[in-house]
Amino acid sequence: MKTIAPNRQFKRRVLFISASLLLPISFLMALAFGTITIAFSDTLTSLIGVVSNKDLLSRADLVIQEIRLPRALLSAIVGALLGICGATTQGLFRNPLADPSLIGVTAGASAGAALTIFFASSLSAITSANLLGLSGLGLVSLGAFTGGAIAVIIVYSLATNHQGTSVATMLLAGIAITAVAGSLTNILEFFGNEEMLRRISLWRMGGLDGASYSRVLLAAVIGAVILVILPRFSTALNALLLGESEARHLGLSVQSIKIKLVLLVAAGVGTSVALAGTIAFVGLIVPHMVRLIIGPDHRYLLSVSALAGACLLLLSDTVARTIVSPIELPVGVVTAILGAPFFISLLRRRHEFGIR
Repeated sequence: MKTIAPNRQFKRRVLFISASLLLPISFLMALAFGTITIAFSDTLTSLIGVVSNKDLLSRADLVIQEIRLPRALLSAIVGALLGICGATTQGLFRNPLADPSLIGVTAGASAGAALTIFFASSLSAITSANLLGLSGLGLVSLGAFTGGAIAVIIVYSLATNHQGTSVATMLLAGIAITAVAGSLTNILEFFGNEEMLRRISLWRMGGLDGASYSRVLLAAVIGAVILVILPRFSTALNALLLGESEARHLGLSVQSIKIKLVLLVAAGVGTSVALAGTIAFVGLIVPHMVRLIIGPDHRYLLSVSALAGACLLLLSDTVARTIVSPIELPVGVVTAILGAPFFISLLRRRHEFGIR
C-alpha cells in the first residue's frame, strides 16, 4: 500500500512529460505530411518564416502557411477542448464513461447545422457566408452553435427546480434531447436532396478542411478562456466525486459549481462542433484512458487530458489526409479507428494500472 502513491505520482509525471513532448512532434507531423510530403527541415524553415514575417513564396511555404498551419492549430485547440471537457463531464456526472454529448450539445449542434444546410437558399451561402464578420463563423457554424446552445438550455431547464439542479435528471434529459435532435437530423436527411444529404453526413462525421486563421482566432480565444478556467475547478471536481452532500459539507456551493461547469463544457463542445463538425470519441476515450493510468485526481487529469486530446486529433487528422491520399477521410472516423484499439488494450490490461 505504501508504494501506490509514489507509483501513481511517477505515472503522472511520465504521462505529462510524454504528452508534452508528443504535442510538438504531432504538430510538426501535421505540417509535414499530406498529399505533398515536405521535409521536416523545410517545414521548420517555413515556420520560422511565419514568425519572422519573411516573404516566402515557395510551394512548400504556401502549403504549410496557408493550408496546413491553420488546420493544425485548429486541430490542437479542438482536441484540447474535447479532452478537457470530457474529463470535466466525467467528473461532474461521477461516471468515467460519461461524454460531453450527454448534455445534448453535440446532437443539438448537429441538428442546428442540418437545419441550416436544409433551409439555406444556395450552396454558396453555406460555404462562403460570414455573418457580421464573425471570425469566419459561417451560416452552418453559427447554426450549429445556436443549436447546441438551445439544447443545453432545454436540458438545464428540465433538470432544474426550486431544490436545485439534479445531475441524474440532467443526464436523462440530455439523452432525451439527444434522441429528439438526432431524429430531427434524420428527418432532414430523409427529405433532403443528394447534395444536402452529403453535406449533413460529412458534418456529422467531422472535418477540419474548413480551417482558416479567422476560425483559429475564434477557437483560440474561447479555448484559452476554457483551458484556463476549468482547471481551477479541479478541487471542486475531486470533492464532487465523494458525492454532492459531502461536497456541501466541505463548504462548496455545489449548485453554482454545476452551473458553471455545464456552461463551460457547453461553450467548449459547442465551439468545437461549430468549427470542426461532430468529432465524437475524443471527449470520451481520451480522459478515460488518462484516468486509467494516473487516477481520478482532476488536478492532473484535466491538463493531461487536454494535451492528450490535442495530440490525438493532430495525429488523426494527419492520418485522415494521408492514408488514402489524395482522398481525405472524415477525421471523426479516424479518431474512432485509432482510439478504439488503444482503449480496448488498456481495458484488457487494467489490472496493471491498479484498476479493478
